[in-house]
Amino acid sequence: MTVNSQSPTSSSQGQAGPRKSRSLLAVDAHTKRRNASEARFQFMGKLAVGIGILALVGLLASILANGLSSFRQTYVTVDIFLDPAKLDKDGSGDLAKIAKVTTFGYKPLIKRAMAAAIAEHGIDDQGLKAKKIAALISPQAPATLRNYVLAHPDQIGKTVAFNLLASGRIDGYFKGRVTMDSAKLDRNISPEQLRLADEMHRVGLLETRFNWAFFTAPDASDTRPEAAGLGVAILGSAYMMIVVLLLALPLGVAASIYLEEFSKQNFLTDLIEVNISNLAAVPSIVFGILGLAVFINFAGLPKSAPIVGGLVLTLMTLPTIIIATRAALKAVPPSIREAALGVGASKMQTVFHHVLPLAMPGILTGAIIGLAQALGESAPLLLIGMVAFVREYPAAPPEGFFDPAAALPVQIYNWTTRGDPAFVERASGAIIVLLAFLLTMNIVAIILRRRFERRW
Repeated sequence: MTVNSQSPTSSSQGQAGPRKSRSLLAVDAHTKRRNASEARFQFMGKLAVGIGILALVGLLASILANGLSSFRQTYVTVDIFLDPAKLDKDGSGDLAKIAKVTTFGYKPLIKRAMAAAIAEHGIDDQGLKAKKIAALISPQAPATLRNYVLAHPDQIGKTVAFNLLASGRIDGYFKGRVTMDSAKLDRNISPEQLRLADEMHRVGLLETRFNWAFFTAPDASDTRPEAAGLGVAILGSAYMMIVVLLLALPLGVAASIYLEEFSKQNFLTDLIEVNISNLAAVPSIVFGILGLAVFINFAGLPKSAPIVGGLVLTLMTLPTIIIATRAALKAVPPSIREAALGVGASKMQTVFHHVLPLAMPGILTGAIIGLAQALGESAPLLLIGMVAFVREYPAAPPEGFFDPAAALPVQIYNWTTRGDPAFVERASGAIIVLLAFLLTMNIVAIILRRRFERRW
């Protein structure tokens, strides 16, 4: 018998022919398509990031271009004789009688001082009358003079050097907001007054320097934008942040610890968790309506008070703090809890001695971010009356929590609604201040997170 020794393998190879081998290093058409698709996706991602950065840079550039000038202010230096015939007619020095002299009684003193200063320096008055020359100084000047005299009545009868605010148009001229052409169409300023201001600047009677009063002065009326400041708004925001910090942080952390570590999983806790998530997504103006109905209409708390604003912002911030705190607690490995319980620690000791210190960086970060979010809110504060015009500073705590006050975001909104371009400059400057506060709070959050962060 003849045995066919040809194997099936060799037979099949002879029929199909040798198979081409593929190298992992060789780039085929499928790999090229896949690499091209990945490159397109990376390009789209980089393009999106670039567009976002350009938009942010453009926004910041616009804010800085409009707002940096608000940190500089034009002042007029003038020697004013505090005439006793105007301020203390009977020469008694009685402060009550001196206080009866209104700001109208100080305007003639400013007119005479301006005329004397121009004549002393040999400046061409451009044919302007004394009233037009005095108009180079802000309407705030008589009030500044009166406050000084009431604080220093012994200076009556002496000549005192004052640095008075220049008017808004003069200040705008030296900042590039007002021009000779625009002055021809403006009933509040004339080209002759601008030329006189140039001469006063040349001899040193008028200068533009850093404006510390922007941070300390209260708001001003529509006719005195150069005197408007953020003092009351900064103090009001600080009081509200104190209320939020004292209420939202302990309540939010305590609620998070209970829900995450001690509560049983049942229908009630599920309902609470769903409501917390829903409250975090509720528009802030809804909390303003709630604050108006509960804290003002029902509880009778005063409108435009930091205590009401703080309570409303506390309600708005609580969900954010609770969610961030629970996420930080969940990030602690279960082995930490098991190890603590295994060596005999109680549930309370496990949570407060081991879990909470490890979760503290995340808790602090969430709390500071929640406070920063509350600091920038304006909609709920508008509904509780914090948009009111407030010039008086609130008192020291605790009375100050119930005094009328403003807030930084509301002050920004208030200034943008006024017609004078100088208030738009002030609003942009206030935005820069608010951004500086928010940036500082986020930097603090990062520093605290890195300082208290522990590895396990």
